[in-house]
Amino acid sequence: MRAAIFRGGDIVVDILPAPVPGVGQVLVKTLACGICGSDLHAAKHAHRMVAVARRTPGRVPMDLARDIVFGHEFCCEVLDYGPKTERRLKPGTRVCAMPLMIEADGPKGMGYSNVYVGGYAEQMLLSAPLMLEVPNGLPTEHAALTEPLAVGVHAVEKGTLTGDEAPLVVGCGPVGLAVIAALRLKGVRPIVAADFSPKRRDLAVMMGADVVVDPAQESPYAKLAADKRAAIFECVGVPGLLQQVFEKAPRDARIVVAGVCMEPDTIEPMFAIFKELSLQFVLGYTPEEFARSLGLLADGKVDAAALITSKVGLEGVKGAFEALANPERHTKILVEPWR
Repeated sequence: MRAAIFRGGDIVVDILPAPVPGVGQVLVKTLACGICGSDLHAAKHAHRMVAVARRTPGRVPMDLARDIVFGHEFCCEVLDYGPKTERRLKPGTRVCAMPLMIEADGPKGMGYSNVYVGGYAEQMLLSAPLMLEVPNGLPTEHAALTEPLAVGVHAVEKGTLTGDEAPLVVGCGPVGLAVIAALRLKGVRPIVAADFSPKRRDLAVMMGADVVVDPAQESPYAKLAADKRAAIFECVGVPGLLQQVFEKAPRDARIVVAGVCMEPDTIEPMFAIFKELSLQFVLGYTPEEFARSLGLLADGKVDAAALITSKVGLEGVKGAFEALANPERHTKILVEPWR
């Protein structure tokens, strides 16, 4: 099968052996797979990602001397089942799944793995128990947004909001937009959103933001209601931003860190101590949140079409990584390996 492969620090299109499903596994055709900001970070900071994984219990680091196929935001078509695997969904069924493979010693990730290819390949394996059928005739490209939406849903859930907070979303890339959509669906308003990009501020309004701010022109923190506890969602993930939030946040604010910073960062804890700030880091989502996100898309409660700015085949993946560096050009690019 053909795949866009992360090899030697570059992305190349080449032929790999087609995967063979084992017990509890399903062979699928990749119909669409989103390019995630984490993929961009992983390509740029692969060695640092490996170093951190080695120091984190339970994490399996990538071997950068071997091929890796990224891609964890996918919608697929069932092709065949492994031995002794319940054929719950017939071949041809469109499915989504959490990007995990269930093994005897625990779940293993895909997309940053030397064992399991991700969605930038014509075919891949899924864990049979994790597959969810795409409902309500939801378009394939919209179903592929289930995973990034689930990230936003999870961030809002971990924020343990009561509904009486003043939310601020810092950064309106795909994660920030998903957080805005989740806040709107939860009824926590007015939502303030901040981004330097005019295009992303427009998308923030489409997702449900009530107030959008260009931080180059004014402080988004000044837009927060003074009589409510601030809930600040950091959705950028670059060094220095968390410290900036510490300095600007009002007293007693709750900070939820959804941005994935791949580099060392420096903070001054005394700012957080003086203000008695609460800090919550988040990652991924639960199976229930993933399934709920698919349902939200299928019910038309999130404007998925507004987020998709381009589609490419495998040959276009390398160029898409470069194009995504410009927020005025793209928000979410989908890879369609069958092109």
